[in-house]
Amino acid sequence: MLKNYKLETVYNGVHDITEQLIQAVEESGVQEGTCLVYNPHSTAGLAVFSPWDPDGFVDLDEEIRRLVPTRIDFKHQHDTPQDAAGHIKSALLGVSDGFIIHEGKPIIGGSQHLYFLEFDGPRKREFFIKIQPDV
Repeated sequence: MLKNYKLETVYNGVHDITEQLIQAVEESGVQEGTCLVYNPHSTAGLAVFSPWDPDGFVDLDEEIRRLVPTRIDFKHQHDTPQDAAGHIKSALLGVSDGFIIHEGKPIIGGSQHLYFLEFDGPRKREFFIKIQPDV
């Protein structure tokens, strides 16, 4: 089973997509297997992060910006410096995450949620969830 989801983002937007993950697994009817969440964009990423303290995202954003600041001296200048920084951030965080499905549910920790992170934007984005049963 493959599901496609649409998002409208803003620069540095964070979208909790945990419910879509849980719902896709439930709708699939798969009891044991794996689930892949894939983002086909090179200036956005996926991250598993704690939802409990909203200021955690401030820390995450500040650290990502510290590691990869938007600057005008990037050699990659096809678009904007923000775009160039977004490509690097996406490559560092990654564009896919995998989850084990057990007893009809994705195994995701109690203090974990899955987030779609926008590093450019605003944009119309999408992500995919692929469910694969064990054989």
